[in-house]
Amino acid sequence: MSNRLSVGFIQSELYWENTEANLAMFEEKIWQIDQELDIIVLPEMFTTGFSMDAPKLAEPMNSKTFRWMKQMAAQTRCLVLGSYIIKEGTVYRNRLFCVYPDGTHQYYDKRHLFSLAGEDKKYTAGDKRLIVEWKGWKILPLICYDLRFPVWSRSQNYEYDLLVYIANWPTPRVDAWDTLLQARAIENQSYVLGVNRIGEDGYGTQYNGHSAIVDYLGNHMAAPSEKDYFTVKTLEKEPLNAFREKYNFQLEADQFKIID
Repeated sequence: MSNRLSVGFIQSELYWENTEANLAMFEEKIWQIDQELDIIVLPEMFTTGFSMDAPKLAEPMNSKTFRWMKQMAAQTRCLVLGSYIIKEGTVYRNRLFCVYPDGTHQYYDKRHLFSLAGEDKKYTAGDKRLIVEWKGWKILPLICYDLRFPVWSRSQNYEYDLLVYIANWPTPRVDAWDTLLQARAIENQSYVLGVNRIGEDGYGTQYNGHSAIVDYLGNHMAAPSEKDYFTVKTLEKEPLNAFREKYNFQLEADQFKIID
């Protein structure tokens, strides 16, 4: 258990629908990291970009990308997070993997599918949240469009310490991304990390990043940027717990259950 957690994300352009090129690119970026850290977070669909061509791009479980994530986690001794396209039986999933250094893993399937891009026609939505534990911290990982739905991320009785969003969030709506990351931090009294991509995808959609780390007060620890970069910030548990104890707003929070 640790009172400090070093978290890092990689904001990058993505090679369109080219798994091999993206894995090679991210591996090179990871090996350029010269800081000690506990978590590495990659964007949504980091091997392909936000593609709707699931039949062509999907991988079975325990295939190429999963083995790569296991290798990165083992060699860096970090928890590695990122999503890619999975085929499970006859359905396709936008699945976020949390891979530990010992090779074990947990996963979360994107709940809110982006109908404006037809994601709901190509992929099957998940119906369960996932809270992972790492070095004494509880982490809730979610994906892109989930950010717009606060009930899905709502913390009850401080059930997590860090909320992570991985995304392909386009430039025209990036102001909403900026605002909602801060809102999720404030309303849940939690650290929030959001990692987005940059560049242009195969559909001509533009992305300008604005990845960020926000503290429980809504302040930026890592300010939004539009460049290709990697950053590491250290989160501290003691001030988080002290703030929650002094301003225990969740005592008055509505208790609820999500009914599918």
